[in-house]
Amino acid sequence: MNSDHPSEQPTGRPGGSSRLPGFYRHSRAERARIVAAWAGLTPDEQAALEGPGGLSAEQAEHMIENVIGVYALPLGIATNFLINGRDYLIPMAVEEPSIVAGVSFAAKLAREGGGFTTSADEPVMIGQIQVLDVADLDAAMARVLEARDELLAEADCCDRVMVELGGGARDLELRPFPETPVGPMLIVHLLFDVRDAMGANAINTTVERLAPRIEALTGGRVNLRILSNLADRRKARAACSIPAQALATGTLAGPDVARAIVEAAVFAAIDPYRAATHNKGIMNGMDAVAIATGNDWRALEAGAHAWAARDGRYRSLTEWALDEAGDLRGSIELPVAVGTVGGATRVHPAARAALKVLGNPGAQELAQIMAAVGLAQNFAAIRALATEGIQRGHMSLHARQIAIAAGASGGEVQAIANRMVAEGRISTQRAEALLQEIRNSRNQD
Repeated sequence: MNSDHPSEQPTGRPGGSSRLPGFYRHSRAERARIVAAWAGLTPDEQAALEGPGGLSAEQAEHMIENVIGVYALPLGIATNFLINGRDYLIPMAVEEPSIVAGVSFAAKLAREGGGFTTSADEPVMIGQIQVLDVADLDAAMARVLEARDELLAEADCCDRVMVELGGGARDLELRPFPETPVGPMLIVHLLFDVRDAMGANAINTTVERLAPRIEALTGGRVNLRILSNLADRRKARAACSIPAQALATGTLAGPDVARAIVEAAVFAAIDPYRAATHNKGIMNGMDAVAIATGNDWRALEAGAHAWAARDGRYRSLTEWALDEAGDLRGSIELPVAVGTVGGATRVHPAARAALKVLGNPGAQELAQIMAAVGLAQNFAAIRALATEGIQRGHMSLHARQIAIAAGASGGEVQAIANRMVAEGRISTQRAEALLQEIRNSRNQD
């Protein structure tokens, strides 16, 4: 665990405003230069973000098994984010069109209401120890509770550096299940503060160490010893206020848009079929930041969806309402177990550079950033749904992907995309026909 400690983190924070009008109009090279200057990236760090200088096949060989190569994703920068009065440029690794543009637009509107306000819990994770064959659950629980201080001290022996940095064991919780298909079961929860690490390795090591002592105390048999991805002690929250007048479109007044967004949010609150898609949109933004920073997006997803169903019914992760002035207010709360030290965050050169763009945040700050991104992406999606429909902006970007898949390159891509959108015919067959038409015309010239 020596690589998982915040003492190894570099320091330094980018400067300037994240409000970069016309950023998308610059060439890719110019956008990269602007971000590098904003974040103070070295040439090597900039190269890591640009692709070829990122993760090498040799480095990948040491990360997973049976490596044959490296799989790349587009890395974009979301602009305009003002979080707790501080400007951020947000690195996002994602293949789906509209996400980066959507969160940037949402952050621009949120700035007009003061930006995002966020908070996060202490980074306490849960390790679970499953105990079976317990003759008397009540007596076993009493013995474990009597040994609480001894067990917590033993847990702290696993990682003294983390303890010195302010982390370590915090408490024990007991969850009895008297009747299960395999007999009575006692689940022991270890609450462990992992500081700036995501915490999986620290938690798993610690509960494995405690297992023999738990067996001795309970007289039972320990089976699983593993962290829980329902990190409900490690939640992050974000909120924003968007003035109603900022929501106006070419055909709808701002108050009408605000009301339509609230109506869409209520739909997600009452119907799990809508809530699943609603929450998927939230994770579009959060997962992209997790991937860019080398975090475990599968763990993030598991925790978010489990939290959404915590009361037995799957619900929306966000809330949207109108305040007394008629302005739109949104909020989100969900578990966000992410780290900024250890794992891929230290191994992957692009992840390290992405964290530097964010100002080398600690885990709690990164969780808050991600909550703000999730709220922004949720707003962007339901605003589009409630006004122009999701397809208008999405399809223009999708058309470019179809053109590329058909073999277009350079200026052909945008020309074909524009034709398909204008015709309302976006398909690989149409892109191939238009490509042939363009090239035949060029050959005749």
